[in-house]
Order: sequence, then structure tokens, then C-alpha cells
Amino acid sequence: MSTTVSAVRAVAFAASLAVLLAAGCSDSGERNGSKTSGPARLAELAAQKPNWRKCPAPSEAEGGGPEPSPLPGGTIWECSFMDVPLDYADPAGETIELALIRARATDPKTRIGSLIFNFGGPGGSGVATLPAAATDYATLRTRYDLVSFDPRGVGRSVPVECEDDKQLDAYYAEDATPDNAAEEKTFVSGLKSYAGACEEKSGTELPHVGTVNAARDMELMRQVLGDPKLSYFGISYGTELGAVYAHLYPKRVGRAVFDAVVDPTKTSEQSSLGQAKGFQLALTNFAENCVDRGEECPLPGTSAQEIQDGIIALLQRLDKKPIPGSGDRMLTQTQATNGIAQALYSREYWQLLEQGLDEADGGDGALLLALSDAMNGRGDNGRYSNSGAANAAINCVDSKERYSLAQTRAKLPEFRAVSPVFGDYLGWGMMGCTEWPVPGTWTTPTVSAPGAPPILVIGTTGDPATPYEGARAMVGALGAGVGVELTYDGEGHGAYNGGSKCVQRAVNAYLLDGKVPAAGTVCK
Repeated sequence: MSTTVSAVRAVAFAASLAVLLAAGCSDSGERNGSKTSGPARLAELAAQKPNWRKCPAPSEAEGGGPEPSPLPGGTIWECSFMDVPLDYADPAGETIELALIRARATDPKTRIGSLIFNFGGPGGSGVATLPAAATDYATLRTRYDLVSFDPRGVGRSVPVECEDDKQLDAYYAEDATPDNAAEEKTFVSGLKSYAGACEEKSGTELPHVGTVNAARDMELMRQVLGDPKLSYFGISYGTELGAVYAHLYPKRVGRAVFDAVVDPTKTSEQSSLGQAKGFQLALTNFAENCVDRGEECPLPGTSAQEIQDGIIALLQRLDKKPIPGSGDRMLTQTQATNGIAQALYSREYWQLLEQGLDEADGGDGALLLALSDAMNGRGDNGRYSNSGAANAAINCVDSKERYSLAQTRAKLPEFRAVSPVFGDYLGWGMMGCTEWPVPGTWTTPTVSAPGAPPILVIGTTGDPATPYEGARAMVGALGAGVGVELTYDGEGHGAYNGGSKCVQRAVNAYLLDGKVPAAGTVCK
């Protein structure tokens, strides 16, 4: 389970363009038989001019689907690539290409510059997501070019490759909450096989796909786009990326919004425990809503606890015996848990969750399996995006923590105590990087940004994936006079797109006119 915003299919780049621009690594630091110096090469990269062209359909790694439709008024989506160093410790060495997308501002006369989006993950394709979400940002597009990108290792930007589609079907169906020694052995074997496939197919790139390098890429991107300051909108993991950028380049920060905030002070264990609490809270709110609606809700139970007990009983049955999903695929306990979590990312999905649970209770697992597939980046055609592989690669090169079986077993009671539904799943998930072939970078990221201008930090009280407390922690970690906290008293993962006009007005006034809301503002 990741903290990404739900995957949205949209844009990618044509194969012909990728060939013309020689996607992948190149020895572009070589000039006339001699190697350009590091600083000189960075200056060259900062001066490159993107070759913007009409965007074609997204690649399979970006999630597939049709090419993005023109925006209201006829504005087309434009795509390009930019070169960045594979290794910033050797900027004159190999380069890789990052995929970019933009929609130009509707009022060029009052244009501020580019507004760069990262929608989370890590591992989500910005090139695919921005067109699908763009109508939510129509007001911001009056004065900004809307810009996003596939971070290194994601989508079209030298995507991390691991297991193939058939192997991934089996991997995501495996029991992720082992109950005995035999199941533990199978669980660890699956982790080893997955990590081994990643190393075999993407071993050269794995050490270089971390968040610090992605932040350095954004600084080059700012210069390539011609902006004196970075205007930024980060959601979920995008808040961590933006905060690392602010630490590295505080004087280059313009107006920045962090929405659905990752707590930068928590270790991976603490973050997983926080997610267990967050998803449990969201599930309780879902169950209470079901009870309040009476006969309109099909789930059995006259209290939130009874509804939760029914969900636990369903998951226990699935652990013993999966049920038919779609085609010849079965719904396992792991996939059902994953599907439930996916539906809790937004209140808009609660009706699907009700339906999926009701149908699964009757022996039909198709809808919960479809929700799980959406979380894992599996399309209707059975092809997977690389969001899962990128998520693992980025998380595991960021985090230093590697948990043994014994350490994980010892922590499970604490996880179960905070979430009888998600505790085991997220507790065992701590071993996701245990077999990873590349060492991590930090225990927690450094995000202090003295000298940066005010950054708007938004927390949602009912956020399952990035619990509300993370916003205040981010404000503290950024340092005095930098983070400005705004609270959305509501449900879901992400406030600006959550339907609150109050949040949207505050964000729009800040990004468009520089009006910083009062710290502690609460929106309903």
C-alpha cells in the first residue's frame, strides 16, 4: 500500500518521439573527445530548450489509455523531454531523460510562470495524471502554465522495471500477512524474487532514483522552464519531495503548496503505524456513515463495530479460501485488503466500497479485485504500469530501515492494536525493503528550509494515507516563519480536490495573488 493519489490514466509520449530523443542513458557529457567539467555540464543542462510537441497516448509504464483531450478553449497538451545527470556526484557523466507535460496559461498577459505538480506515490506519473486532473486547476491556469513530469524511474523517465505482468499477478495475490513459518518462508521468497528482478532489469538506475535526486531535477527543471523561482503544488509524497527541494534550495522557492502532507519526522515504521491508524479512522468513518443511512447501506450491522466485524470475518474467510474475482483470477485476502484501502482514499469511492464488500460477502470478488488492481497499477488489459516498481525503488533508496522477520513479528501486536483490519497488512509491509539490493539514504528526510518564503501546508482531518498530524509536523520541521498550516475538516486524501470551496479559495489567493492565509485557518 502506498501513499499515492489514485492512479489516473491520461497522457504519454509517442514511441517515435522517444526514439528521436534517444530515451535512456547517454554520454552527453562528452564534447569533442573531452569530458565537460561538472559545473560547466550543469550550466549546459540548465540552458537546454525543450522541444514541445503535441502529446500522444501514454505508454504502458505510465498506465496506458488514449492521448489527452484538448482543454476547454482548445488548448492542447504539449510534451517534451529534458536531460539530467544520472548521478549528480558525476554531473559530467551519463545523462537520462525526464518526460515533461504542460498546458499553457490562458491569460498570457498576467502569466506568473510555471506551476509544477507532483501528485504523489512515489511512483505516480505526472505526465499521465495532470491532464485527468486539470479541470480542478482551471483557475490556477489563468496565470500559470500547468506543468508536471515523470520523476526519474517513473513512466517515461527511465522507468524501473521488475517483474512482468504474469509474475505481478501472482506477486500481488500472495499472502502478505503470513500466519505460520511456511507462509513466512513464501512471503520472504516473494520479496527476494521481486527485488532480484528489479536489480536484474534496472540495477544501474536503482541507486539514483531517490528523492534528493528528484529534487535536484526540479531545480534544473525550473531553470529549463525559465522561471526565476519554483512555483510548486505537491500532493502526498509530493509534499516530501517539495520539502526536500526547499531544504536544498530555500532561496529558489516561490509559492509552494503542500497538500496531504507526509510527516517528515517519522521513520518508516512510525509512518506505517500512522497509516494503520489513518486507514482505521477512515474505515470507522465509512462504517458510521453506513449506519447513519440505515437501509440505504447494504452492509449488515446496526453499529460501526458490527460492520467492521463483518469486514474482518470476510477477510478471515478469504485467507482460508479465495473467491472468484474476474476471469480466472481469484480475490485473495491481500487483494481484498488492498481494495478496501484504495476505496478509502476518497469519500467518492465509499459507494463502491459498500457494493464491493456486499458482493464479496455473497461470493463475487470482482469489484474489490478491480479496486485492488487500481491501487497496483493494473489496467483492464492485464498490463501493469511501473508505478509499483518505481514506488519500491524510490522508497527503498530513500529509507535506510531494513526489518528482519523477528523485528517485524515483535511489532505486529502494536499494529493490530491500532487497526484490526489493516494492522497485520501494514505491519508486514515494513519488510518491503528488507531484500532490496541498494542501501537507503536516510532515517527521516532533512527538510529545514531557513530563508524560504511562506509555504502553505494543508492537512485533512480524515486523511487515511497521510494522517492529519503530519501537516503540523511538517510546519515544525520546515522551521520558523516558513510553514503556514491550513486545516480541512473533512475526509479523503488531498484537500484541494476534496470539494472544499474554502480550501480552493485560500490556495488560489495564495498562488495567484500571494495572499498567505492566517496560520491555523480551518476550512469545512
